[in-house]
Amino acid sequence: MNAGLGWGTHRVPHIPIAAPAIAEAGCVWIDTAPNYAHGAAHTELAPILTAHPEIAISTKVGCLPRALAADALAAGVIDSEAAASGHSIKADYVRWQTDRSRRDLGRTYLDVMFLHNPDQCHTDRSDLRAALITAFAALEAAACDRIIGGYGVATWTGFAEGAFTVADLFDCATRAAGGHTHHLNAVQLPVSLVNSDPLAAALDGRGPLADAAAAGLRTFVSAPLHGGELPSLIDQELAELIAPGLSPAQAALAVLTGAPGIDRVLISTSNTAHWKDAHRALATKVSRSAARKFIDVLAA
Repeated sequence: MNAGLGWGTHRVPHIPIAAPAIAEAGCVWIDTAPNYAHGAAHTELAPILTAHPEIAISTKVGCLPRALAADALAAGVIDSEAAASGHSIKADYVRWQTDRSRRDLGRTYLDVMFLHNPDQCHTDRSDLRAALITAFAALEAAACDRIIGGYGVATWTGFAEGAFTVADLFDCATRAAGGHTHHLNAVQLPVSLVNSDPLAAALDGRGPLADAAAAGLRTFVSAPLHGGELPSLIDQELAELIAPGLSPAQAALAVLTGAPGIDRVLISTSNTAHWKDAHRALATKVSRSAARKFIDVLAA
């Protein structure tokens, strides 16, 4: 089964303008965070989420923009150190932000709540492990209250730099759930032909994507076009290695379908033509061998 497409709002400059068009183009999943769009992403998305209850939503907790940090500090759920650092995954804040996100997004239920780059504020592995367990416990409570469907970790470098593995996350979730069935169900990480290590590892049946798929976790791929820079590195001749008629951007997306275990590819665009092109690209089935050849040629 090919990966599905999701709308990532990190780099979208005018969410209120783009959201209705993307929704009408067939979007079924939106990924966001309270620090996106200078802290306005949630409230800007609320009208489209109300108008389209069929669209699933994932958001994050961890990164604190200045205004949000001030509110959390006033609510007593973070301390001044966390406010100054701009990051927290302490249990009180996790639950407070989950409730605030539901209010701001206009949803009583959030499909996935990610801890956002937890490795950035806990560089010691033992400290990070303890922080993950307590944060997961807060998310377990939210899942048991049926206000989130599940939770996970969205990380830029956590897997690449060895801060944790999928097995580590499972162990933390099991401990957070008191040994009972847990609600850890997703991971999010950057994968592209520039940041290709996770993709290459998955093609060999190893690494975080393969481990997550084997464990039954949803895998969300962020920055698949490397912030829009990747298509300029691929010429039309190279794109034709994937499938005739694909543009360089489409080829960069289509090659992801050659790796097992990718559930949803998140793209940040305001252009419905680009959205439809991405949808067509992900409908292209690429074999593991073709994906491997493409990576090798691009790296040469």
